[in-house]
Amino acid sequence: MHILGISGFCHDSAAALVRDGAIVAAAQEARFTRKTSDRGFPLNAAGYCLEEAGIDASGLDYVVFYERPFVKFERLLLTCVSAAPKGRRSFLAQMPSWLREKLYVRGIIRKRLGYRGPVLHVMHHQAHAASAFFPSPFEAAAFLVLDGGGEWTTSAYGVGEANRIRILQELRFPHSLGLLYAAFTSFAGFEVNSGEHQLMGLAPYGEPKYVQTIRDHLIDVKEDGSFRLNMAYFDCCGGSGLTNGRFAALFDGPPRRSEGVITRREMDLARSIQAVSEDVLLRMARAVHRETGMRHLAIAGGVALNCAANGRLLREGPFEDLWVQPAPGDAGGALGAALFVWHQVMGNTRRAAPRGQQAGCLGPDFSEDAIEAYLREERIHYERLDAGALCDTVARLLERGKVVGWFQGRMEFGPHALGARSILADPRPPDMQSLLNRKIRFRESFRPFAPSVLAEHANEYFELDRESPCMSVTAPLRDGQRAVLRDDEMKAEGFDKLRVARSAIPAVTHVDNTAHVHTVSREDHPLYHALLSRFYALTGCPVLINAPFCLRGEPIVCAPRDAYACFMRTKMDYLVMGPFMVDKALQKDWPEDDAWRADCPPE
Repeated sequence: MHILGISGFCHDSAAALVRDGAIVAAAQEARFTRKTSDRGFPLNAAGYCLEEAGIDASGLDYVVFYERPFVKFERLLLTCVSAAPKGRRSFLAQMPSWLREKLYVRGIIRKRLGYRGPVLHVMHHQAHAASAFFPSPFEAAAFLVLDGGGEWTTSAYGVGEANRIRILQELRFPHSLGLLYAAFTSFAGFEVNSGEHQLMGLAPYGEPKYVQTIRDHLIDVKEDGSFRLNMAYFDCCGGSGLTNGRFAALFDGPPRRSEGVITRREMDLARSIQAVSEDVLLRMARAVHRETGMRHLAIAGGVALNCAANGRLLREGPFEDLWVQPAPGDAGGALGAALFVWHQVMGNTRRAAPRGQQAGCLGPDFSEDAIEAYLREERIHYERLDAGALCDTVARLLERGKVVGWFQGRMEFGPHALGARSILADPRPPDMQSLLNRKIRFRESFRPFAPSVLAEHANEYFELDRESPCMSVTAPLRDGQRAVLRDDEMKAEGFDKLRVARSAIPAVTHVDNTAHVHTVSREDHPLYHALLSRFYALTGCPVLINAPFCLRGEPIVCAPRDAYACFMRTKMDYLVMGPFMVDKALQKDWPEDDAWRADCPPE
């Protein structure tokens, strides 16, 4: 039996296909259209899922959408009315798209897919909860879902056992931790729904100067983690933005303009809202543990993308183990919707996989023949190597300071590069972080990079006692791996902290001595594991920089054509796709001008 889950019409549209309870395929539409956070109907992603399953739309038994549009429309309508007359602006901005398409999801699905079978709907937070629990390695667990909001719910917790989930408690709009974090993201000059990770990366440069201000004026947090926002400081119910003049007055002036200079204020704001968010999450987790008595916790929703908060929850929380859905945002809702129908609606047996949905690589793969056909068609100079020679050659190039685009196997589902679509480099040179940010990713210099580390050596470098195959948590470096700093280095403030080498792998060590860890096992990624092993044999270092294979503002590459374009637009030295190696020095001139870099920060 085939069930196709669909998410969309908000941001991060996606499709996921489940066959007899097993996950066959899942992908975000943005990877195909090359439009960041594409919110249109996921036709390309759905087409890929059907192709991977070897069926067309007539072979589907159910299509299920990840929320109930009429209930969400009710919330939007009532919110606009409650904010009248100011809500008129929001009403006029949102209603045309709802009246044109969003209310008619069932008909759009049938028309776009050529599908005549049943179309089901689940509630938004049911889909998230299902994506958290059903693919997890736990037979029974508590779950916690936090995001900006679905229909009315913004946070929910409950219990998953066998083939069922039960939501026990909810918080409702507009009281949302996701919206609170988004408000600070916007105020700091970053883009909502994509810039939250920038705010999280900025936080360690600042001080928690505004924590008490946030607690006194913006959020009333109870001991159990439940909370209410003071809406006098927000404009999300009726305006064109998330914050208002009172919010600006509270935090020392107007919002930072996008691409404006980042000041100490933005650093302190980032640190403060990160601290408050972590406190709320920890309080919620302790309350959920008390109420459910469960040993394990599974989490999803956009707030679960906050890997720093997840790391604290793992280290300081009450649960024995934590599992985070690899695509915790709305994209993962497509997968959760399909799994919810298979298990809870149809009543089918669930058997927890010992390692859960570990690798998160559920997207398209490209055969050697397909890659070579593209290379020949475009007259790209390349060399073919067997697996052993490939890993040896790439490891030696990385040891020499070269930067390599790595394109192997099935594309990742979710926001993180997991060794399938990655940019790789040596983490040991002190200037490598700056080089990659300025010359490869064209992004802010303060942004940290993640390490890929051999799973069997992770505990030697990081305070992490389990695998992290989907980069769900940050972890502190072990004391023995940290550098001994001089007095002046210890006193560095703001972006001056960037100049301090804090470990033997400074390019992946953030200024707070943490790292966003990706552990690589032979079972999940045999070729990538072999490359890391070869680099370790050459250098004594089992760690590589693992950056998403994309430019700033673009989705991770999907197809060989995307990978080659990204390679040629940047100062990457080599591109490896399947068994084929491409040397930048041997390529013909790239025909594009630099217009595509208009939105990138200056070098």
